[in-house]
Amino acid sequence: MKVLLLTHGSRGDVQPFAALAAALTGAGHEVVLAAPASSAAVAEPFCARVFPLDDGTNKLVADRAAWEAVERNFRGLRGKRLGLRLLRRNRAAMARVFGDLAALAREPIDADLVVHQVNVPGHAIAEVLGVPAVPVCLQPFWVPTPSFPDPLFPYRLPAALNRASYASTRTFVRALTGNPGRFRRAGLGLPRRRHAHDPLRRPDGTPAPVLQAFSRHVLPPRAWYPEPVHTPGFFFLPPAPWTPPADLAAFLAAGEPPVYLGFGSMVGSDPARTGHLVAAALRETGVRAIVAVGRGGIRPEGLGGNVFCLPEAPHDWLFPRTAAVVHHGGAGTTAAALAAGRPQVVCPFMFDQPFFGRRLFALGVAPPPQPLRELTAAGLARAITDAVTGTLPARARELGELIRAEDGVGHAVKILEAMS
Repeated sequence: MKVLLLTHGSRGDVQPFAALAAALTGAGHEVVLAAPASSAAVAEPFCARVFPLDDGTNKLVADRAAWEAVERNFRGLRGKRLGLRLLRRNRAAMARVFGDLAALAREPIDADLVVHQVNVPGHAIAEVLGVPAVPVCLQPFWVPTPSFPDPLFPYRLPAALNRASYASTRTFVRALTGNPGRFRRAGLGLPRRRHAHDPLRRPDGTPAPVLQAFSRHVLPPRAWYPEPVHTPGFFFLPPAPWTPPADLAAFLAAGEPPVYLGFGSMVGSDPARTGHLVAAALRETGVRAIVAVGRGGIRPEGLGGNVFCLPEAPHDWLFPRTAAVVHHGGAGTTAAALAAGRPQVVCPFMFDQPFFGRRLFALGVAPPPQPLRELTAAGLARAITDAVTGTLPARARELGELIRAEDGVGHAVKILEAMS
């Protein structure tokens, strides 16, 4: 097959598609991928061609006002005012991404299949190319299920309304990204039609095949999805050789396994405050720690001599060498920590992260989540202590074995091959 992969977002959004590209290429298929320019390199070794897209909302990472709006959950007059500013800036950023996607659709691409992140309008590009489209969901709030409400829905609901609650995510995403009809008509020259903006439906209105790139083991019990929705497991890149810097190797060898602490691409509205909280919590626990400063979400001042700071390191290499993983709750970091069989502490910022924090607690591999907007040094210290003691480490090892046994990308390739 000749497969066009489309994704956008942070590195955590791109990496599962790089893993799928690797598996498809390994199975003898030809892969072309479009991804944001800042993260596209992660997939280049596995693709015949890579189209860099404008980074769009990734450029807003340093917008402290936008982070404050999210952390406030848009509450109060200031939260709503900041939220409106975020919507305007987000739409302007995404307009450039849509422009690049429209240009991609005009390229002479020979594709048999388009596989796209569900919130990227790949189904419309597939319509232009005259080939089937398969959306990929990295989080469990895209496909309606009667088993549990939309994880982003902020209120309790009777079970009879579970499926209806999923309209909230679509409405929210549309508000953030702008009018999809304009992209179809002006960008791609496609006519109006029924279900044109629903990536979960084919042009004829029937359900599209869907890949959910996460593990069924993290879902609520007895979660059910309609055909043809597949949940094969997390998409992991194949292990790659990596030699740690000498100082990191020396730190790891000098004592007990450390606690990892990092928030990935999450910056927040006050990295200095976050850094002070982390430093105080680590002093209180006395544990050895590795702190990943990432994009600057944790200011490293005052962390102490028992702490090693680094920009980043491959999670599949580092996490098995730690005692616990403290992170923001993004799907990619959650998956890597689960596969490593390590207990976790989730400090969610936004979107899917509170859901993963709640589920890890329910699964017995993490203490109750510590939302960033409510984070205290004492609360973080207690959570770290709870993570490395008691039953959590043993349960994390058990769940890690189940996660590693799934081979999500291997099953995904077989599902896609069955469509050809």
